[in-house]
This record gives sequence, C-alpha cells and structure tokens, in this order.
Amino acid sequence: MRILALDYGAARTGVAVSDETGTIARPLAIVERAETEAGVERIGSIVREQGADCVVVGLPLTLRGERGLQARETEAFVTALRAALDVPVETYDERFTTSLAAHVSGDAPEDARAAAHLLESYLGWKNVRRT
Repeated sequence: MRILALDYGAARTGVAVSDETGTIARPLAIVERAETEAGVERIGSIVREQGADCVVVGLPLTLRGERGLQARETEAFVTALRAALDVPVETYDERFTTSLAAHVSGDAPEDARAAAHLLESYLGWKNVRRT
C-alpha cells in the first residue's frame, strides 16, 4: 500500500510518499498554497502520479493534545481533500515533525522532510497496530 503524507502549511505543504510495501518514506515535493483549488488539484495529480492508496495529513495538535487554530485550519483542508480525492484521507498527530526535520540535513526542502518524518511515524504506528 503506497501512502502519501502531507505536512500542511498555509504557505507551503510538504509531501512525502512511501514505497509500495508501506515501510519506507521519502520526501517528495512542496505544494504552494495547498488549500487553494489549484493546490488541491496539484495534490490530486501527485496522488495519481504516485499511485497512492491513501493520504495522511499531519494534524498539529497542541502539546496538550487539543485542537487549536492550526488544527482547525488543517481539518478544513482535509475536508476539501476528502471531497476532491478518490482515496481515503486520514489525519495523524504531527507534533514535533517540523522541528525534527529542521535537525536533519538533506537535499529535500524542510517541509518535504517534515512530511517524511510524519509518514515514518505513521507507518511505524500502523505496523504496530497490525501485530
């Protein structure tokens, strides 16, 4: 199962994708202003190009696990994605993924690295649930 992960941001949204087995994550791209119609269309194109079976969007809960302004904005974005895509769209707690990505070097943009961290965490969680 190939999974696409999005680290949503108002200006830039990082994109990462898993391998077909759903075990390895790699940073892929950045989508500018993903909440716009053009941004949602671009994400749809990436989903089709990558053959993704599912999309996971990082949900930025507060340190207390509550939904603040950013989480509510992300949930509105997720609602738009669900209406536009033909694959399931899930959310996953993304606390700390952006700060982790800032400390890891690489050629990929920081937002895409954050999406890869989110995806790695999600894949680990999903694999634990299977056992």
